[in-house]
Amino acid sequence: MNRSAEMLTAKDVQALLQVDRSTVYRMAEAGKLPAIKVGRQWRFPADQFDRWFQVQIPASPTASNGNFSLGPEQALQSPELAELLSWDWLAIVQETFADLLGIMLVVIDMEGRPINRPTRPCGLFRAISDKPGVMQRFIESWRDMSSVTDLTPTFRIGHLGLLSARSMIAVGTELKGMVLSGCIAPYEWPPSPAELDSIATSFDVSRELMAQHVTDVYYLDDVQRERVLAVLPRIATLIAHIVDGRRILVDMLDAIASLSHW
Repeated sequence: MNRSAEMLTAKDVQALLQVDRSTVYRMAEAGKLPAIKVGRQWRFPADQFDRWFQVQIPASPTASNGNFSLGPEQALQSPELAELLSWDWLAIVQETFADLLGIMLVVIDMEGRPINRPTRPCGLFRAISDKPGVMQRFIESWRDMSSVTDLTPTFRIGHLGLLSARSMIAVGTELKGMVLSGCIAPYEWPPSPAELDSIATSFDVSRELMAQHVTDVYYLDDVQRERVLAVLPRIATLIAHIVDGRRILVDMLDAIASLSHW
């Protein structure tokens, strides 16, 4: 069947993306979906939507040269945070602060799923993150950090043996996500051969691959570490303010749009 002339409805797109109808409308209004307006109704060219879906939402998270893509289960299950964050804007924020701090930064939801690709991933992270199941291990580790009741950023050792710290993103009275720093070497690094074998086994990657990239991480002194812990809450607050402002703006636009139907 030729889909070049076929149009999808908002209901069709809602079912495909597994999001609510208002999210589909907001994405269409923001130009995040291939859409045209027919009268007062949004329609979505099926062939363009197919191409967009394949490019923007691949089947699983992958990494290539440090550029990560998110599958639909990671990108669309947290619409409250993901939909209110512009990915381009978020990339600029991550890149700016990651460069200033000299570390990896990534914004994740409360389930540990990345909202955007990590910025400045270290060589060790890049080397193993595209292996089957590895990103899921990272997500599990990041999700564990969301359950820690202490909201003060502090460094913790993750599954890879490297240090991570996070600051919570609070929108209103709700915790919506985290700003996570990572790829930071503990003072006792690299690990012993036995520890390296254990880490490689837990990630189901070769010891040779781990050994090749084990020193390609970030080394911070005490002053640099304290700076990271001090700056993380500021990044989280900045993102929360932008999210809250965008949410208010979206609500206003929705209200204006509803008036146009009278």
